[in-house]
Formats: sequence, structure tokens, C-alpha cells
Amino acid sequence: MTVLLKLVLAPLLVVGSSLAGRRWGPGLTGLLVAMPVVAGPILLITYLDHGPEFVARAASASLLGLVSLAAFAVVFARVSRARGWAGTVVVGWLLCLALDLALSFAPVPVWVALGLAWAAAWAGIRSLPAAGEAGPVTLPWWDLPARAVATAVLVVVLTAAAGRLGPDLTGVLAPFPIGTSVVAVFALAQGGAPAAAATMRGVLRGLGGFSVFCFLVAVLAEPIGGWAFVVAVAGTGGWQFAGRCRSCAMTALSS
Repeated sequence: MTVLLKLVLAPLLVVGSSLAGRRWGPGLTGLLVAMPVVAGPILLITYLDHGPEFVARAASASLLGLVSLAAFAVVFARVSRARGWAGTVVVGWLLCLALDLALSFAPVPVWVALGLAWAAAWAGIRSLPAAGEAGPVTLPWWDLPARAVATAVLVVVLTAAAGRLGPDLTGVLAPFPIGTSVVAVFALAQGGAPAAAATMRGVLRGLGGFSVFCFLVAVLAEPIGGWAFVVAVAGTGGWQFAGRCRSCAMTALSS
């Protein structure tokens, strides 16, 4: 079961986000991939392998990992204007990894971690460069398979190391920009810096729902076990739907 989840679930979610982006634009791709499409399966596999106490602590630490993810999004959008995709993702990953390692040694109560994640997303949106206009691109046949394979490899590596890393480091690394990097690199390589900036804006807008998911797993995993993931998915969907309604209402009022 866990092997199937590692190889199938997260890659399918990343591919689904990519297909939605082809239809409705890179901003939606970023928003969808900022859902727990990779961290969610990682935490679920961690729960199946190590139990509710381990995953509750890991999910709490994952909220701090969202601070690093927000920093990655801003750095990727800015560095992509001057460098190619390889240099951009290396810079972003190094910064994210450094922040993750630092945060893993500074655990805080789950409510504080939730506030920090929301604050980082808010600050990140206001730090992004203008997205501009992304030109049309022709996607190669290997685009979606490559995204799926890259996601699967990264998920397998992290979940295999979870027992040795412990709950705090596993949790803070769970939101590491795995699916985000896959989507962002392809956006940059195929649509340039404007597409990368639009994708990262979507990622930051989606971190609110991501935070809700991690928070609910953290506080509910021990009391209700695996049902915590069902509640967390529902809570994330409700948050994103409410945010979409607020955005539509503000657009209607401004017009």
C-alpha cells in the first residue's frame, strides 16, 4: 500500500495540477500544486509507517516548512529573471534547505506555527515581481511523464528516510518544494520568467489551505487516527473554496 502511494498518488496529483494549468493558466497550476499534493501523501505514508504520534508532530513541523516554501517561491520568481531553470532551482533549494534545517531545531506550538505560515504567505505575495505576460509554448510529449517521475523519485527518497530523520525534520521537509519545483521548472523552461512568477503567485495564494491541512492533521491525528486526513482534506477544500468566493466577490465589487 505505501509503495503504491509513493509511486502513484503524488505524481498523479502533480500531473492533474499541470493539466489544469494548461487549461486555465500557470496561476491555477501554482494554486493547485500548493495544495498538499506532495506533503499530504508524505504525511499519510508517515502515518502508516510510524503511527499517529509521529505524524502529529511531523504535521506540526510541516507548518514551519511552509515558511521555507514561501521563501522558495519568492526567490524562484526573482532569480528566474536572470538565470536559467537549473541555476534558479539550485538557489531556491539551497535557501529552502537552509531554512528547513534551522527551523527543525526551533519547534514551536502548533498555533504559533500556523500563524507563521500564514504570515510568510502574506509577505511572500507582496514580495513577488510583476508576473507580466507569458507567451504561448509548445509542450513536448515527455512533459507530463517527466513531471510524474521527478515527483515520485523525490517522494520516495524523503519517505524512505523518515525513520532516520525523526518527526521534526521529516515534517519540516515534507513541504519541501518537490511538486512545486517540478511545475515551476517546467513553467520557466517553457514560458519564461513571467510564467514562473505567475506560478509562484498561485503557490503563495494556496499556502493558506496547505496550512489548514497540516494544522488539522497535527491536532487530530492522535485523537481520531487516519480520519484526520479526511477532515484535513475537507478543511483544505473548504478554505480554498471560501478564498475563491472572496476573490470573486472583490473582483465584482471593484468592477
